[in-house]
Amino acid sequence: MQFLLLFLFAAIAAAQEEHRHQHEQMAHQHGASETKDPTQDFLLSQSSGTAFQAKAWPMPMKMTQAGGWNLMWMGQAFVVATQQSGPRGGDKVYSANWGMLGAVHSLAGGSFMVRAMVSLDPLTVTKRRYPLLFQTGESAYGTPLVDAQHPHDLLMELSVQYARRLTQQTIWNVYYAPVGDAPLGPVAFPHRASAMELPQATLAHHWQDSTHIANNVLTAGVSWNNKIRVEGSGFRGQEPNENRWNIDMGKMDSWSTRLTVSPTDRWTAQVSGGRIKRPEQFHADDVVRLTASVHHVVPRPGRNYWATSLIWARNYKTVGQYGTHAVTAETVYPVTRRNFVTGRFEWSQRDELFEYNHDLSHEITERTGKRAFNVAAYTAGYTRDVPVSNTVQTGIGINLTAYSIANDLQPYYGKRPYGLNVFLRFRLNPSE
Repeated sequence: MQFLLLFLFAAIAAAQEEHRHQHEQMAHQHGASETKDPTQDFLLSQSSGTAFQAKAWPMPMKMTQAGGWNLMWMGQAFVVATQQSGPRGGDKVYSANWGMLGAVHSLAGGSFMVRAMVSLDPLTVTKRRYPLLFQTGESAYGTPLVDAQHPHDLLMELSVQYARRLTQQTIWNVYYAPVGDAPLGPVAFPHRASAMELPQATLAHHWQDSTHIANNVLTAGVSWNNKIRVEGSGFRGQEPNENRWNIDMGKMDSWSTRLTVSPTDRWTAQVSGGRIKRPEQFHADDVVRLTASVHHVVPRPGRNYWATSLIWARNYKTVGQYGTHAVTAETVYPVTRRNFVTGRFEWSQRDELFEYNHDLSHEITERTGKRAFNVAAYTAGYTRDVPVSNTVQTGIGINLTAYSIANDLQPYYGKRPYGLNVFLRFRLNPSE
């Protein structure tokens, strides 16, 4: 672990030195979102709910106008053929996808935004899951999901937001979403710059960013000089149910708070914490969650970028009275304008791997004396952009994940489990 952290930060430092002379001319490649109103820029720069990425990231958005409204369009889809090895593995062809539209207008000395994000996952991820070894969280057909990832809801976000200046350098905002993203954790993996060429979810999703689809979310925040942001939120804690077509409204019974610091255009970091009321339907536990992350973006020619993230999170279960940790380190690097290499390291303490069989789960806990088992995953991938259309960025890619697991898990997963994904990627081409 120490070697990994040293390697990661050495790579970041090397990248920063290599490209320091390009900073002034390229740090604002995300300029398609820039308007004459700083409150509109503030709203249009958000990536996931009220979360921000490093400003140097050239956000892949298409900007248009309609009357007095500034419109922001974004979208991405993967068509994936996956193969997961061993007794618990599976094969499948599926599509993970999302599209977003934000509309911003001046209002009462500030700016007002309406934003909607939809996913066709309920149609394109059949049987309410796709294979992903060691993944846990949510359910399908009345059974907890294990070694599988759930699809997203049709409505990933439906929100309204208002932002206004308090002073020349200070902006306050309020955000409400029947379904939206609570400020707990980093930008969610489907939208994170460092994960844009990886179609599969992170194994730490239910530690780090699972509240990116929450219900009845109310968030208020204050930002100073575009560098420091503090926000707090109330929301419904329970995870979405198996009906992926509706909005699971309920009372606000959970809370979170987040501090985001962006010392330069290339760096951003966040720490956050919250208490989530009974997120999983099969567990009586509330979850006390803490997260911290650092994100770095180096602009590259042709609106490309090198993005790297390091994320940690801890879940504490209030009934079981124990905590588990998860770490993710990921990067995407453009070798050339159309060739990208990706990497992701994941380590987590898995405590729900036998939820599908309570007798087996009890027997393993009694025999091993362990509630959770260490799992490490090493992913390497490659994507090649293929010019097909001026409207859509099309890519073809592959990634391979090798797992290192505790000895106690080998009778159930095999000694050397792996996962392979071959995919097509489609992304809305951004404004120049």
